[in-house]
Amino acid sequence: MFIKTLTVSDISKYIKKTFDNDFILSNINVKGEISNLKIHSSGHIYFSLKDNLSKINCVMFKRNAVGLEFILEDGMKVIAKGSVSVYEKEGIYQLYCDEIKQEGLGELYLEFQKLKNKLNAQGLFDEEHKKYIPIYPRRIGVVTSPTGAAIRDIVNVSIRRNTNVQLLIYPSLVQGKAAPDNIIEGIRTLNQVEDIDVIILARGGGSIEELWAFNNEDLAYEIYASHKPIITGIGHETDFTIADFVSDSRASTPSAAAELAVPLLEEINNKILSYREILNKNMLNYIDNKYYEVDLLTKSLTMLAPSNYIIAQYDHIDDLKNMIYNSFKSKLLIEKTRLSKQYSLLNAHNPLNILNKGYSIIQDDKGNVLYEVYNFLDTEEVNITVKNGTVKANLNVLEVKNDT
Repeated sequence: MFIKTLTVSDISKYIKKTFDNDFILSNINVKGEISNLKIHSSGHIYFSLKDNLSKINCVMFKRNAVGLEFILEDGMKVIAKGSVSVYEKEGIYQLYCDEIKQEGLGELYLEFQKLKNKLNAQGLFDEEHKKYIPIYPRRIGVVTSPTGAAIRDIVNVSIRRNTNVQLLIYPSLVQGKAAPDNIIEGIRTLNQVEDIDVIILARGGGSIEELWAFNNEDLAYEIYASHKPIITGIGHETDFTIADFVSDSRASTPSAAAELAVPLLEEINNKILSYREILNKNMLNYIDNKYYEVDLLTKSLTMLAPSNYIIAQYDHIDDLKNMIYNSFKSKLLIEKTRLSKQYSLLNAHNPLNILNKGYSIIQDDKGNVLYEVYNFLDTEEVNITVKNGTVKANLNVLEVKNDT
């Protein structure tokens, strides 16, 4: 019998052709756990699927990888759909993946969506119900596993950020059937501690099954009814649970929850220093303004002081005196001038002036002027006024003549 000699390439091509023509291998679903995961910069994903007995290499090219709805991780249990073929260059067979789903995700996801829609319709996710997360808590309650990585992350972040903040840890199961009741009891217990300012529900990353305790309906109602604000830090950034939607604030990881809850001491000190500077500046400005106001008031009081008013009135009196004096002087001058004119006029018509010419005025003892002849008939004593005085004389009429 003749046996044909083949090259290595021929063998690889033959085996590849056999695989490609196999009905089962060309369209197959393979269940296993991811290991040796590598995401290439090109966008291609390389990994292995394994179970307790075997392992198969897998590749998912970029054109299919962009449609993934979750991030692949080592240890994740998945179901990969694709075809098994031979990589001729290496002479190895591998699974070329078209789709990847998390194992058991279908039923759990439907249950998750159903509960999410129900609670959303009841208003458990409404923003107006969310409680305020205190900026400066003094004591924080933590419901988580006492042995998990989550509590270590929370403690480390808290110590690094602020040693003045105290943590009160309620040890609880975070996985399994008993976990929801444990977590609920933790929330109730911490709500009864008066000086607890905020509560953190935390758990490290895991599959949807491992995080399922936080998709519990009773737990959702307990979070909603909590009197104290609740922060969730469950799984990784891409993991969302019902507890996240009901909580007052959701952090992507336990560490992020601690950063959200615990204020940075350095920032607080810087704020205090800043506020102190602002306060001092405002106080100095206030004092300066008050000094300025006092100075203005002092000047006003000085200007409005009674002594200044009296002095001003003295000046006013002097002004009035001067005005009266000037007015009086002016009036006096006017009157003096007028009197002088009157005097001159009277003097011009003064009958006494005629005495300077040798004439005299004769009056009886009653002061009546005797200016007619018959006035002398019954008069014995007369007063004769001449230029420089009056002479009293006895009258003896010798003869009466009447020229008229």
